[in-house]
Amino acid sequence: MPEFERLVLQHGKVRVLFDMTGFHGWDAGAMWEDIKFDIKHFADIERLAMIGEKKWQQGMATFFKPFTKATIRYFDHADAAEARKWLEPSSTNAAPRSLEMGSRNQGTK
Repeated sequence: MPEFERLVLQHGKVRVLFDMTGFHGWDAGAMWEDIKFDIKHFADIERLAMIGEKKWQQGMATFFKPFTKATIRYFDHADAAEARKWLEPSSTNAAPRSLEMGSRNQGTK
């Protein structure tokens, strides 16, 4: 995740859109890599918008909460525009950088 780490170094906390549309789960190796990433970047994410299309994907938003200090919200894939809007900085706050992470047909985030 060099791009993620570059953005954190440049901007501090970031806002992430994790698109799980078409995501079917992890294999053991990919899950381990994601756990290591989550531990390393526990405090680097300010907001995490998770977009999905399945009930179990909605449950992932709850599952991730102990692994981050981020505010997490789940959005149905039909509400992707609302998720992007939720990630936008308010006009009164500093503008953290947003990063989109897709999983479409990749097997990992």
